[in-house]
Amino acid sequence: MSEEQKPEETTAPEAEEAKPAAAPKPKPTPRPAAKTAAGTGEGSAEGEVPAKPKPAKPAVPKAPKIEIPKPMEKPLIVSSSPHVRTTQSTSKIMNSVVLALTPGALVGIYFFGIPALFTIILAIAGCLATEWACFKWMGTKGQLKDSSAVLTGLLLAMNLPSNSPWWMTLLGSAVAIFIGKQLYGGLGYNPFNPALVARVFLLIAFPVQMTTWPTPSPLFGGGAAADATTTATPLGVIKTDGLAKLGTLNYGDYLMGNVGGSLGEISAIALLIGGIYLIARRIITWHIPVSFLATTLIFCGIFWGINPQKYADPFFHLVTGGLVLGAFFMATDYVTSPMTPKGMLIFGIGCGLLTALIRLFGGYPEGVSFAILLMNAVTPLIDRYTQPTKFGLVVRKENA
Repeated sequence: MSEEQKPEETTAPEAEEAKPAAAPKPKPTPRPAAKTAAGTGEGSAEGEVPAKPKPAKPAVPKAPKIEIPKPMEKPLIVSSSPHVRTTQSTSKIMNSVVLALTPGALVGIYFFGIPALFTIILAIAGCLATEWACFKWMGTKGQLKDSSAVLTGLLLAMNLPSNSPWWMTLLGSAVAIFIGKQLYGGLGYNPFNPALVARVFLLIAFPVQMTTWPTPSPLFGGGAAADATTTATPLGVIKTDGLAKLGTLNYGDYLMGNVGGSLGEISAIALLIGGIYLIARRIITWHIPVSFLATTLIFCGIFWGINPQKYADPFFHLVTGGLVLGAFFMATDYVTSPMTPKGMLIFGIGCGLLTALIRLFGGYPEGVSFAILLMNAVTPLIDRYTQPTKFGLVVRKENA
C-alpha cells in the first residue's frame, strides 16, 4: 500500500472531535384509539378489539357534618306525670293560709287580750318542738321551714279557749303533730286534720276546760280582764236553755267578734275576709266552702221555717260557732280532702249536713269538728268514685 493510499492518522482527541454527536431517541407517539366497528367499521376489518368504555363512577355524596352537641347547662330530667309546674311551694301555701288567718287571730287578741296571744304562741311553739323531736327520733323526712307545723299550731289555738291552761295547750300540740300527723308518716300521709284531732281529743279528755269561755273584753274598752268572768257561747245557750234564753240576737257582735267562744268562733267577718283572700289567690277553690256553707244554711233554714221559735235562723248559724273557720281553713286541707271538683262538692255537702244534724239534734252544741273528721275518713272512697276518665280511654259497654 503506497503512502498516498494510507489514510492519515489522527490522534485521539482529533478523532473524538470528528465523531458526530448521537441523535436524540425519538419519543414514542401514543397509539391512537382503535375505532370501533360501530363507528366506522374499520376496527373489525383490521382485527383490532374495540376498547370498552369505562363506566362513569357515580358521584358519592358527601357525608353530612355531625356536630357534637355541647353538654346542657341544665340536665334533662325525665319524670312521671304531672308535668305541669307551678311557682307555688309547700311553704308558700302554708304561709298564705297563715296570712289569711291573721285577721281573725288579731281580732281574738283584741277581745281576749294577752291570754289569747300567749295561747297562740304556745301552741305554735309546741307544734314546732314536737315536729323537730319527731324528725330526730323517728327519722321522718321533712323540714321545719315548710311552715306546716306553724299552721297546725295556729289552727289549734283558734280552736281553743283563750284562757286554756298552758299544759293543755302543749298537750294538744303534741297530739296534733305526733298522733295526727307524724304517726302516719308526716306531711301528706295523715288521713285526718291534725288540729281537729287534737281539738276532739282535748274536748273528750278535758270537757270542763274546753267549754269554759272567757267573756270578751276589748283591750281599749276599759272593761275587766278577759279571764275574770266566763260565759257561754250562743250555740251553747240554745242547746241547753233554748232559743228564747238568748233574747234579742245581736248580729253585729257576732260578726265583729264581741261574743264568747274560742278564738276561731268569733269575728266571722274577719275569717270571711281571709277565706275570700285564699280563693282569690287560688290557694283553695270555692267548691268545699260554698257547698259546706250552703248545705248548712239550707238544712238549718228548713227547720227554722218549720218552727222559728225553737230553731235559730240560718244567718245565726253562719256567724256563730266555727262554721266559717271550718269551711275555709280546715275542710279545705289538701291532704285530707278530695282532689276532684265533684268530690269536693260531695265532701262539702256531707260536712254541712253532719254539722247541721249535730247542731240541731246532737249532744254537742257545735258539730263542725266532728263533721270534718268523719268526712276525712271517707275521702279515699270519694276520690275512688269521682276520679275522671283517663284521656283516650274508651269504656265499652257489655251487651246485656
